[in-house]
Amino acid sequence: MKTLLLHPDTDGAIAQAGELLAAGQVVGIPTETVYGLGANALDGAAVRQIFAAKGRPSDNPLIVHIADFEQIYDLTAQVSDAAVRLAQAYWPGPMTIILPKASCIPDDVSAGLDTVGIRLPSHPIARAVIRAAGVPIAAPSANLSGRPSTTTAAHVMEDMDGKIAAVVDGGACAVGVESTVVSLAGNVPRLLRPGGISLEQLEAVLGTVEVDRAIRQQIGDDVQVSAPGMKYRHYAPHAPVTAVCGDPVRGADYISDHLTKTSGVICFDEFATRFETQIVHTIGRADDSAAQARAIFDALRAFDHTDVTEIWAQCPDDSGIGLAVANRLKKAAGFHVIEV
Repeated sequence: MKTLLLHPDTDGAIAQAGELLAAGQVVGIPTETVYGLGANALDGAAVRQIFAAKGRPSDNPLIVHIADFEQIYDLTAQVSDAAVRLAQAYWPGPMTIILPKASCIPDDVSAGLDTVGIRLPSHPIARAVIRAAGVPIAAPSANLSGRPSTTTAAHVMEDMDGKIAAVVDGGACAVGVESTVVSLAGNVPRLLRPGGISLEQLEAVLGTVEVDRAIRQQIGDDVQVSAPGMKYRHYAPHAPVTAVCGDPVRGADYISDHLTKTSGVICFDEFATRFETQIVHTIGRADDSAAQARAIFDALRAFDHTDVTEIWAQCPDDSGIGLAVANRLKKAAGFHVIEV
């Protein structure tokens, strides 16, 4: 299969992407979070192609993307008042809401669960492609399963060239980590994955929000999950990662004391000069979690083109979107974490 690279400023590119999706093909699509690997969410056979391209376990559910809020009523059996309030506050945007699914959602999308995650992205190209397809689009991140997520079309082509029909090049993603996933299917709102909308922002609308233990610790492979990225090793480069959490100065000291000649380092900008003899990728200042979110997956991927044998990574604190960055780093490290 030859994977087409479509440029949305070219006449017909959006329509072509929509036609491919409507015909049951898989297309890489830019969103404000990361690139998604999209297929018709109402077509189980099309969705199964996503799992095949990614090498993704079939018990890992997908998120359904829509172009307009009204589409939610076709995809869920119940739109609660809480869901409407969240949507009014943060849609279009980097937030997925889990609700009881409607009968039109194939088990391939929901991993056999009775719930479905729905998101209205803010990226204009993503919404234009969904409208052109004429169907909601199921889309996990457009990387090989377990690998760092993709935030540029080049990343997608690196992992998916020859495996999918096309990639729409929408430039670099503005947020850089996947959407926040919040479940409203139970009695109490529950944060299942941190992302571009912070826990604090959710609490401002919903009040108390429980935080799932999978965000801060590894859970067993026998646990059934209701959102992507909760169970399996994710976001990992080829070299093993150690996340160093706590005070940034103490963290830099700890990393300095444990480096070998073949160690790579992910660090905050202000500490880069501490590691001049190493391969270093910076992710923004320690107090700029938004910059860290935009840079973290690119930094993790970059080491795969080097000969480093281990990666030490400074980890942000859990405030704001820092919780999402810390979660991605800890998962990349398989929860091999040093507290300083």
